[in-house]
Amino acid sequence: MNLKRKSGILLHPTSLPASAGIGTIGRPAFDFVDWLSASGTKLWQVLPLGPTGYGDSPYQPFSSFALNPLLIDFEDLVERGWTEKNEIVPPDYIKTDGNVEFGNVVWWKNDILKKISQKLLDGGLKGLKAEFEIFCKENDFWLDDFACFMSLKSHYDNEGRWNKAWPEELRLCQKNAVALWKKSHEVEILTTKLIQFFAFTQWDALHKYAKSKNVEIIGDIPIFVSADSADVWANQKYFQLKENGESSVVAGVPPDYFSPTGQLWGNPIYDWKKIAEDGFEWWILRIKNILKLVDYVRIDHFRGFDSYWAVKFGSKTAEKGKWLKGPGTALFKAIKNELGELPLIAEDLGEITDNVRRLRDKCGLPGMKIIQFGFDCAEEKKGSLVNAFLPHNFFNANCVAYTGTHDNDTTQGMLNSLCEENLCLVASYLEGRKVGFSEACAMRSDGNLCRKLVSLCFSSVASFALVPMQDLYGFGSDCRMNTPGIACANWSWRMRSDMLYGESARKKCEWLKELNCLYNR
Repeated sequence: MNLKRKSGILLHPTSLPASAGIGTIGRPAFDFVDWLSASGTKLWQVLPLGPTGYGDSPYQPFSSFALNPLLIDFEDLVERGWTEKNEIVPPDYIKTDGNVEFGNVVWWKNDILKKISQKLLDGGLKGLKAEFEIFCKENDFWLDDFACFMSLKSHYDNEGRWNKAWPEELRLCQKNAVALWKKSHEVEILTTKLIQFFAFTQWDALHKYAKSKNVEIIGDIPIFVSADSADVWANQKYFQLKENGESSVVAGVPPDYFSPTGQLWGNPIYDWKKIAEDGFEWWILRIKNILKLVDYVRIDHFRGFDSYWAVKFGSKTAEKGKWLKGPGTALFKAIKNELGELPLIAEDLGEITDNVRRLRDKCGLPGMKIIQFGFDCAEEKKGSLVNAFLPHNFFNANCVAYTGTHDNDTTQGMLNSLCEENLCLVASYLEGRKVGFSEACAMRSDGNLCRKLVSLCFSSVASFALVPMQDLYGFGSDCRMNTPGIACANWSWRMRSDMLYGESARKKCEWLKELNCLYNR
């Protein structure tokens, strides 16, 4: 895939401002597209868009195909005539400003969505019936299973996860038992489907608007899926599970620069042999589905397609495990044969081997370059800095450069944590001369180093250059999106309204426009 030179901002929709409780895909999202367009920024990267569960991680959704109901914009539902203004008034504990308080938002928003849906269903869908039926038919390959799973989960949730609490015939997803459940819980299941219809309708409108403004969206697809998901429940043969539905081995990565004990994700691991026997159909459908929603797809943990780290179920950390062989090129050949050229970006971070690089290159996929990593372990050889993540060492333009990702500290936060030696190294690299500690400290304090790193990303040879919104504003660690290995207090950061609508937003827009013009993006 040949990428054209462009720039973008990494910002999950939940971080958008000016809506009750959480960022949505309503008016603020359209205004953000306008802001990107005005600056000449052509890419908007988001995190996975699925319905989040415990821990609020977009990388552990209840479905790989569904959208997160929390992204639905209530004001848009009013404008479409699907609900009334008085039905969406938030309680006092739901705030418009400040970080997302997921517990409060879930409690309030899901209840309102169910009431809106049930009222529409009781009224015969007010002219939406035909459109809704088309949506259900086009998405029946995942929607039926997801709606049934959520119904079952709601019924048995207090007793534990599906593989522990559900009756055996439902746990095993036996056809007759599932059919009986669907028949006896028809309204509840239709409600879930209608809520998904809201979400997909709003996202489709946003995606079309972004295209009209010459802004493309980069989506994100995790390689693994959540154990507590419709994906696993409805497709148990595709995963390495015990008879009781419990994983035999789980996913993670060994110790790396993110975590000294590795990252124990706990996701069930695929049975790639059985998936291959079915022509990789489930994965083809997964890629096809997300490509309806976005223009490019970042595949998280790409190295897992070459080989993946398998940890025995019940382990406390990911330190002890073993590398097992993934599907390799066979998967991507099958997807390409079905869908054509693949607009995919390989998240080739972590412990990357020559085999992983060969797989990436055989598939023709651009990889990722994280500039923050360039200063973590830069080595000096004959007076030169050697590190693949430093822009002067980028092999070619077929890559995507970032200051940092959602898993990194913010760039200013990273700078604030550097020791004297590394801080001077960063400053010297950016200035093109030897910089002493006191001068480097001053450059760090006034945000100059962070701004220069953003500019460095834009100036690099990489075809795509992306920066998190936090880095554009030079925010510190308190605005970090995620800390790998820590289960709580993640994903909640949210923009202030003035960052989209105020004077500071105008100034950042002008700076972005200058960078895009200066570096031909």
